[in-house]
Amino acid sequence: MTLPAMAHDSANAYLRTKVLTAPPEQVRLMLLDGAIRFANQGREAMGRKDFEGVYLGVSQCRAIVFELLTSIGPDAEPSLAQRVRSLYTYMYSRLLEASTERSTPKMDEVIELLTFERQTWAMFLEKLAGERAGGAGKAAELSLSA
Repeated sequence: MTLPAMAHDSANAYLRTKVLTAPPEQVRLMLLDGAIRFANQGREAMGRKDFEGVYLGVSQCRAIVFELLTSIGPDAEPSLAQRVRSLYTYMYSRLLEASTERSTPKMDEVIELLTFERQTWAMFLEKLAGERAGGAGKAAELSLSA
């Protein structure tokens, strides 16, 4: 095995371990990061008229958006889940249009939506971490006072 192949394999193993051990909310953030990265790759390939690069970037982004779409559970808040599903469905259709029409404005729109979604999700994770830390602190106080 060549050195670059070994480095690629170890990077894949690291990523696989990171994904398999991360909590679901962190995996969602990783998926959003990947979708943005692949969308940007597709967008850049459009500018170079590299149609294979467009296909690869947009296809990977579409696969991630589809995964995000299908992983939304309506358990806690059905109306919110439906709105988020509608957003991902819209992004998916815009990706299809952007790819077939070679439309950079449509790709830019999807990238903007994904970036906003990622920022929103990151803020949610920060709030969740704060609540968990606050809850752990309160639990420790209760156990000390008992």
